[in-house]
Amino acid sequence: MSFEVTPGMRRLGGTVLGMEAIVVGLSTPVAISVGGVAPGLAVTVGIGLAVLCVVVAGLLKRPFGYIAGSVVQVLAICTGFVVPMMFFLGALFAALWITAIIVARRVEGATSR
Repeated sequence: MSFEVTPGMRRLGGTVLGMEAIVVGLSTPVAISVGGVAPGLAVTVGIGLAVLCVVVAGLLKRPFGYIAGSVVQVLAICTGFVVPMMFFLGALFAALWITAIIVARRVEGATSR
């Protein structure tokens, strides 16, 4: 069974990763001001993960992009160790990521018949 990348998967996956990049990037000042996290750590984790989201969104033309996107979801959940609210937001984006892949495959599978 091969993993075929469809245009809908790229669109929905890219949308999830784009929104996630914004949320993760905006968590940086929250981590500093509310969470009391050292600015260097907060910037490295928050902005680094936001940039990674954007880079991985560009890789969604290939099947390994979806593996990288799944790794991003795990990393987003792990940012909860820096900002506890990110456990919830990371899990929410992971659920959106999985849903985007499933829905796109179903819709495009139904329209190809």
